[in-house]
Amino acid sequence: MHPREPGFALLVCGLLTAPAAGWCESPDGFARRLELHAQQALLDRRAVEGTVLAPFVTDGCSGGLSDAWRMISAQFPDFAAAHDDTPPWEACCVIHDRVYHDATGSDTAEQGYAARLRADAALRSCVERTGAARRAQLADRYDMSEDSITEAYAAIAQGMYLAVRLGGVPCSGLPWRWGFGWPDCSPLAPVTQP
Repeated sequence: MHPREPGFALLVCGLLTAPAAGWCESPDGFARRLELHAQQALLDRRAVEGTVLAPFVTDGCSGGLSDAWRMISAQFPDFAAAHDDTPPWEACCVIHDRVYHDATGSDTAEQGYAARLRADAALRSCVERTGAARRAQLADRYDMSEDSITEAYAAIAQGMYLAVRLGGVPCSGLPWRWGFGWPDCSPLAPVTQP
């Protein structure tokens, strides 16, 4: 990963402690500026004549999460009985994928950045709401307090939030990037006609 790529800066931000986090998300933060550059590269790519949005597809929860969940469910019937064969928050991931697919049609890099931040925060909230809906059932099944279930879901939600902040940067080449329905682009190279 090149140090000028947005993913690199976000990786560094993910490793920073809270006092240094302003470097990442502040209005003039380094990672934010790099992402704005990638957002502009996506806009430039979308503007190339003949560029079309691919049909929407989803892998459920990206990064292999849904696939791993299905594999575990197939191997462990008790797990499947308690949690089904897909993550309980998979609907949250599909909603998130729909927003990421077309980058919400943002017209400026600033709009794209703000929309991605909102989408990632909405994913985190959706996972937390899923936990709240399952809290009593899981607390009873595992003989845990409902607060413990809430804390576990909050940790899962935060982990997913950090993962999409890091891995969802536009123009990264990853299949789950912001604007994945558009042809890939590179924030380090000029856009050329196809």
